[in-house]
Amino acid sequence: MVLAVSSGLIIGVVIAAIVGLFLFIFVGMYNGLVRKRNRAQNAWAQVDVQLKRRHDLIPNLVETVKGYAAHERGTFDEVTQARTAAQQAQGPQAQAQAENVLTQALGKLFAVAENYPTLRATENFQQLQAQLSETESNIAVSRQVYNDTVLTYDNALQTLPTSIIAGIFNFQAREYFQADDGDRAVPQVSFAAPPADSSAPPVSFDAPPAEPSPPPESPPPPAS
Repeated sequence: MVLAVSSGLIIGVVIAAIVGLFLFIFVGMYNGLVRKRNRAQNAWAQVDVQLKRRHDLIPNLVETVKGYAAHERGTFDEVTQARTAAQQAQGPQAQAQAENVLTQALGKLFAVAENYPTLRATENFQQLQAQLSETESNIAVSRQVYNDTVLTYDNALQTLPTSIIAGIFNFQAREYFQADDGDRAVPQVSFAAPPADSSAPPVSFDAPPAEPSPPPESPPPPAS
């Protein structure tokens, strides 16, 4: 009788240990999925911060160019409409498409600026372009971090055994934030000084050539 009770107790302890182990693994996988999902959400928040900074810079940039090229209304309207669409986009995929359109519109705006050397030489325009370039670089970094975290998270959703947990608790895959290959470059504007007036004579900083020495005098003829 005692032996039977002891055997039953041991079996009960073993079963409890196995159940506890599976529960521990289950909880660990669930928590791991939650952490990966939260990292992806946080990475997207960082992308969103940089995108909003980009959107905030554009109105000042448009107004600065408009002061020198008011007749380029079509370009200004295109940039403004693209900015509005980007602000209203929902989700990484839609956001990426809207940002690509905005990048193309900005490229046209900078092409207009190229025709106005006086505009390109202003401190305000140079500061705005530098800030936009810095923001574009930050977006590229944030986008890479976000896509990496999404890759880790989506892989966990699609591989065993975490895919089972993901299915039970309805974890959803996240979208990547991709830019078109042709739109990855940051719009650039040359800040070279405007060319000098070609009608002006060239200025030389070389020393003037020395005057030629007079020829030596001929010796007097010998006395007769």
